[in-house]
Amino acid sequence: MAWNKMGKVIAVSNQKGGVGKSTTVVNLAAVFGAKGSKVLIIDFDPQGNTTTSFGISKKSIRNTVYDVLLGDCPLQESVVASAFRGVSVVPTTQDLASASVQLLTMENRAMRLKECLNDAREFYDYIFIDCPPTLDMLTINALVAANSVIIPIQCEFLSLEGLVELHQTITRVRETWNSELEVEGILFTMCVARYKLTEQIMKEVKKHFPNETFNTVIPRNIAISEAPSFGEPVIYYEKKSKGAKAYEELAKEMVKRAKKKSK
Repeated sequence: MAWNKMGKVIAVSNQKGGVGKSTTVVNLAAVFGAKGSKVLIIDFDPQGNTTTSFGISKKSIRNTVYDVLLGDCPLQESVVASAFRGVSVVPTTQDLASASVQLLTMENRAMRLKECLNDAREFYDYIFIDCPPTLDMLTINALVAANSVIIPIQCEFLSLEGLVELHQTITRVRETWNSELEVEGILFTMCVARYKLTEQIMKEVKKHFPNETFNTVIPRNIAISEAPSFGEPVIYYEKKSKGAKAYEELAKEMVKRAKKKSK
């Protein structure tokens, strides 16, 4: 399921918290890994939910993405192999929260993560970056390093406002640092199909962003919610669940889109 010789870097971003960013990173990475791709996850959110979701104990971590970003260790010395096929993680801890301020005094402050990932792109098929729920220097670094961005949103009215703000940030990043940055897709998460509001929000988003919205929708699903507490992606926790099937469909849709673009 690899895209090409150089791995594709995909940031998963939304400045609104609790929209399923980490869940999307964990489960997409697991699907691609299970199908034979080499996948690296950069846990770039100080909350470290992605690190925890793979059952990685924060007490046992020697080097984190914080050490890599500040130049205290090379990326390869921070990579932790997960227990799941094809997936490795560069973990994080709360220390990363201070990096956003520290970056402001550094040279090439927006390019730090991109430079750290240069060599890794030759080894991995996909590199997913789990962004923090803010539009600070960490998120800017992730968007500068990325080829594309997945924007998970909940079917709530306030999600539309956040979507517009993030689009403005993406435009600024394109103009200043990364002209090739694309929107991989807008992803509806935690959807309850029977809610009228769900239908209204989806219709509204598709009206404004018709070419950017994924057809695949991630449902509100108990297996997706339970899996992190067992340190497992949902395809390993409950493979036949609606949540597992939805992330498998999303991976297929991404590959299909990539093939279409490359023609």
